[in-house]
Amino acid sequence: MIHDPSEYIRQLQQLLISDKKKVAFLFGAGTSLAKKSNTSKIVPAIATLTHDTEHVLSANKKYETAFKEIKLEIGEDKYTIESLLSNVEQKKQIIGSGELNGLSKTDFDGLIKQIKNQIREKVSIHKGIDLKDVIHVDFAEWIGRADRKYPLEIFTTNYDYLFELALEYKNVPFYDGFTGSFQPFFNSESIDDLNFLPNQVKLWKIHGSLGWHFDEPTKKVWRKDSDDEDILIYPSTLKYNDSKKQPYTALGDRLTSFLKQPDTVLIICGYSFGDEHINERITTALSSNTSSHVYVLYYDIVLKGNKRDSYSLTDDSYLAKLAKCNSKISVWGCRNAVIGCQYGIWKLKREPDKDDAINIDYYFDADGPTDLQDPLKIEKRGDQIWTGEGELKIPDFKYFVDFLQSMIISPGLNQDSIK
Repeated sequence: MIHDPSEYIRQLQQLLISDKKKVAFLFGAGTSLAKKSNTSKIVPAIATLTHDTEHVLSANKKYETAFKEIKLEIGEDKYTIESLLSNVEQKKQIIGSGELNGLSKTDFDGLIKQIKNQIREKVSIHKGIDLKDVIHVDFAEWIGRADRKYPLEIFTTNYDYLFELALEYKNVPFYDGFTGSFQPFFNSESIDDLNFLPNQVKLWKIHGSLGWHFDEPTKKVWRKDSDDEDILIYPSTLKYNDSKKQPYTALGDRLTSFLKQPDTVLIICGYSFGDEHINERITTALSSNTSSHVYVLYYDIVLKGNKRDSYSLTDDSYLAKLAKCNSKISVWGCRNAVIGCQYGIWKLKREPDKDDAINIDYYFDADGPTDLQDPLKIEKRGDQIWTGEGELKIPDFKYFVDFLQSMIISPGLNQDSIK
């Protein structure tokens, strides 16, 4: 099966330029790894963050033993800094005067504090950052210049401030669920009301954020200075008086509510589908809506050392199987795609002329390697016969933003010109 990238990119451009659809984005950790230049600061990937945190804290032998036991309980494939923190926070609530994993309640208090300190240190790249070197700023510029009937919604699993900083830098008004000035508090009623602040971009941080703090006396979640307060992740045991829903539940419900609206499009980038609760919300919402669609820009290049080794979007991979069973989900990998329940390779049907090649270069590398295992088959520009095969670039958030920017800067590009 062959999928021509130029055809499907044209459809995506139409969706993004038209104001007939409600558009939202779901961004995962991969977007905080994207570099605008070689000097760009990035947030470590979740696997690196988990490994580094465990390595540092394992200097305490009690913690080292606890990590090994908790990893067995959770399962190595599901063991991350997030599942670890959720696990120890829940155990702290039930431990009483006994011990679990060789740790007392006091030990769990200390462990939780140190895990959060490690996360805060690694994620707080906003300090002293040069915003001109942040790819999120270019994304915010596209948002600010896009003329849309319906405001964009951004869902993100990231804790860092990169989207907030970018939107503020480009003077793009946005709402994140918090109300107030001196001590802004999370207002779940505003999350439920789809008409709340209808003209502002929405930024929903569905795994919590730097600066989110649970205030025990009032049972509220406040947004405060991130330097010396909690970071909120998986608040599965969190309850507070002024709402029926904790932030995590309310923001997850918002994602479900969005996808249940008619004529909605969710574009996913930098998210690896490793969170079952998010995946379930997406598939469940799609099952009750005939006019929504999800585009997954899936960066699936597997590295061995610093070299490309393979692509993870195979015909029998989890994400491919998911999309082959649901025509409302399109998965665009770097080399392959699942569109209309059909798995196939990316391949241009015709060789582009000079003008077309300029536009295609924003999203597709037609001279990319066609065989990672055999270097003799690596296609080089001008050296071999054109095949039409190559790599889709936009699963990388940096190139996706470049693609969005091209719709701003390219002369004469409008809805009529891409039909």
